[in-house]
Amino acid sequence: MCGIVGYIGYKKASPILIQGLTRLEYRGYDSAGIAVMEQNKIEVKKDKGRVNNLYKLDGVEELKGTIGIAHTRWATHGKPSKENSHPHLDNDEQFAVVHNGIIENYNELKDDLIKEGYHFISQTDTEVVPNLINYYYKQDKQEDSLKLLRAVKNTCMKLKGSFALEIISSKEPENMIVVRKDSPLVIGKGHGENYIASDIPAILSYTKDFYFLNDYEFAYLSRDEVRFYDMELNEIKKSTKSIEWDSQGAEKGEFEHFMLKEIYEQPRAIRETIGTRLSNLKVSFDELNFTKEYLENINRIYIVACGTAMHAGIVSKNLFEKLCKIPVEVDIASEFRYRNPLIDEKTLTIYISQSGETADTIAALKLAKEKGAKTLAITNVIGSSITREADYSIYTHAGPEIAVASTKAYTSQVTILALIAIYCAEILERADMNKIEALKADLLKLPTKVDEILKDTTQIKKFAKKVYKEKDMFFLGRGVDYAVSLEGSLKLKEISYIHSEGYASGELKHGPIALIDTGVTVIATITDKELVEKSISNIQEVITRGAKILVITNQNIENKGFETIIKIPQISTEISPVLSIVPLQILAYYISKEKGLDVDKPRNLAKSVTVE
Repeated sequence: MCGIVGYIGYKKASPILIQGLTRLEYRGYDSAGIAVMEQNKIEVKKDKGRVNNLYKLDGVEELKGTIGIAHTRWATHGKPSKENSHPHLDNDEQFAVVHNGIIENYNELKDDLIKEGYHFISQTDTEVVPNLINYYYKQDKQEDSLKLLRAVKNTCMKLKGSFALEIISSKEPENMIVVRKDSPLVIGKGHGENYIASDIPAILSYTKDFYFLNDYEFAYLSRDEVRFYDMELNEIKKSTKSIEWDSQGAEKGEFEHFMLKEIYEQPRAIRETIGTRLSNLKVSFDELNFTKEYLENINRIYIVACGTAMHAGIVSKNLFEKLCKIPVEVDIASEFRYRNPLIDEKTLTIYISQSGETADTIAALKLAKEKGAKTLAITNVIGSSITREADYSIYTHAGPEIAVASTKAYTSQVTILALIAIYCAEILERADMNKIEALKADLLKLPTKVDEILKDTTQIKKFAKKVYKEKDMFFLGRGVDYAVSLEGSLKLKEISYIHSEGYASGELKHGPIALIDTGVTVIATITDKELVEKSISNIQEVITRGAKILVITNQNIENKGFETIIKIPQISTEISPVLSIVPLQILAYYISKEKGLDVDKPRNLAKSVTVE
């Protein structure tokens, strides 16, 4: 969702702030703004629209201040407008705030402040924050170095909901305060300067050393120092973590779009995700201390996630059940905690989140912990919120993923889940060891086989040109191919705005076939040799009704009226979704491009969904 950037140092702040916001555009937003400390006075420049609009605002080029905060906003309270854009000031223009999250009790706080004589310019929930800080600062008669920090702390005590806050003040023009609760915020340590952001890629080109805040931890920043405090304002110690992502991962390089770049990065992302986990055909996870006794006592595994990450979970359900002989449920995180799931100390729960900041997924994890279940987080971001909540954390190594539509994160998630399933199966000794050895050998071949697909995408581009004007498409698959149909359909919807649905092939005659008419495009995936005949039979049903057919397959099948057949390399059925999704990612990309759409930043969507 919204993005935050901050800088305190000796360089001119405004270019750093705007460049950081540009690197956060993938989060989704409708307005942008910066506040810079200019000769002990706060100067705010903001407007609705794109980050680049900031360069056109009067006075931006003249800003010389070296301390500032910045924000991209996605409207929640109040329409996109200059007034509703961040940063927000208090009535006296002494405190400037940017905020990610939602203040749930802002109406009550606003009413209380109006009674105290405060007035409001915007419709946002955020504007109560600088005015509350103003109120508590005035109420505090103690003059010492922690006065501003106390005002911020007292304000946070009043807020209900989620927030990541950056605060600068003309009362302390050489300092900045940041705090978070349930919204991401990182601090990048430099030499004589510090950087703040909601996402690591925004400031990765400046530093690789980061501080990570826990909920209700405050950072009091100067140019040369960062001091940390808990909710009681006791000083606490924190150490930096080094992030080894290549800053070039946040740049498009020779590619026209981040999405295309990230599709082509998948062989490397899969290779690095496997890393040393699978060496000499032995799977190891040193961070997991699962014993045979523990795994034998598990009565159920829940895999909980949202969107693409949930589709990765659907793929892995088959692997866990087949290899470990444990029942597995895959659940939507936003629904999971509202249906009173049957969880106890014999339940293993696995949570998947690319960013590690997905609000619904983190909330579901907290519920499972309350009920005594073991929790395992799978994410791409070291130090993210989900890793600090979970009992165990496993990282994919996809590197920064900037495009909103996930590609390399998905294939990395499927890969790491397959490795975890094999790891558990080897401890349990319930599966056919020949099957396990074959899977391990095939996992090592995945990067090369994805490369094979990417070497020639001509057929996919041609098909995209034929169908990009269509209004509806359908994706079919059986078994693991059904999971691929869901993800392929989601990719198309996300970036092309074409209505599409993914269906289990056998469900066609239970209703969906009524939607098939002459010229409708149906995309079918066939990778399981045991289901080839049944899958082709389903496809014939839609061909009879006039549908155009694209088939993605690694089987030797006869062309029986198919418009196009895309052949992919052979691989074990259980991990074939890593390969079969790649042509569908490419198809969605080229359809979106043919339509002239913003591939990397589709409308209404954000990369990291940090509010419910």
